[in-house]
Amino acid sequence: MGGYEDGYANCDCFWGTSPGSLIRTFIESNPRLDGLRILDLGCGEGKNAAALARAGARVIAVDCSSRALDNGRHAFADEKIEWHLSDAHSFLTMKDCFDAIVMYGLLHCLPSSGEITSLIQLALERTRTGGYQFVVAFNNGPHDLTAHPRFSPTLLPHAFYLQRYAQQKILSQSDSIIHETHPHNQIYHFHSLTRIFVRKER
Repeated sequence: MGGYEDGYANCDCFWGTSPGSLIRTFIESNPRLDGLRILDLGCGEGKNAAALARAGARVIAVDCSSRALDNGRHAFADEKIEWHLSDAHSFLTMKDCFDAIVMYGLLHCLPSSGEITSLIQLALERTRTGGYQFVVAFNNGPHDLTAHPRFSPTLLPHAFYLQRYAQQKILSQSDSIIHETHPHNQIYHFHSLTRIFVRKER
């Protein structure tokens, strides 16, 4: 679960209420998402799901942490979000296509490059042609994991993620270092982060 259970247990809203940068930019360019069916896979407490729902999308939010979902239901009680407790792969095997799939902070929590590749491929199969995927994942650049005890993320090159989407249209991508402090332990740390915004072409 990404080593975040302590945060979910000790904070009302561990991740805050503002959407991530890819989602914020998408909504700024597309302020009305009425009619779109969007899946937030590995939603955490749902900050991205809530922003997309406010813009008019029908949002399904999925996470394997019941604590995260409880926090999200409380923090975003006024938003029309369909919450589900499930692991990502199991949920995707049961569902039809979506107009967009969000995978923020999910892929590096999987145990191997093979499982990451498999989930990306399944997510592409569940994204309609012309639809979108938003991916944010730790990569194999510099990290300080002292704020994440007992967490061993799968750290793969930025190029690995770009290659998984080589047959799609990559609308934006970046490889950068973020600096942050989590509210429950106040430990300053940093991560190397891949961000990719993709339109499915085939």
